[in-house]
Amino acid sequence: MKQDSRVRKGKKLQRILRDKLLKAFPHLHGYDIKIPKTGQNGEDLKLSRTARRLILHQFECKNQEKFNILYSFFDQAWKHGKWEPVLGIKQNTRRSLAVIDLDHFIELIK
Repeated sequence: MKQDSRVRKGKKLQRILRDKLLKAFPHLHGYDIKIPKTGQNGEDLKLSRTARRLILHQFECKNQEKFNILYSFFDQAWKHGKWEPVLGIKQNTRRSLAVIDLDHFIELIK
């Protein structure tokens, strides 16, 4: 796969995740959740202060067919900062998924 195709697939997943977050928090606006430029370090969605108060997660998006290095990507998300990481993943023709730490998931559903 060419680099341009990889970038487009990654950006597509970033847009999907951003749109779902904006739908879940209707009082947020597009400027509250931004997609950084290609190659920019850090999180894959940049949250405003307002969005950060509501969304206590950081996002690392990977849109690939094979996820045998899934744990490697999740470790990368941990390194971005102090917020609980979420790894967004997607395969062609399949639903988008959010990967979170199991302990965190249990705390959310208590």
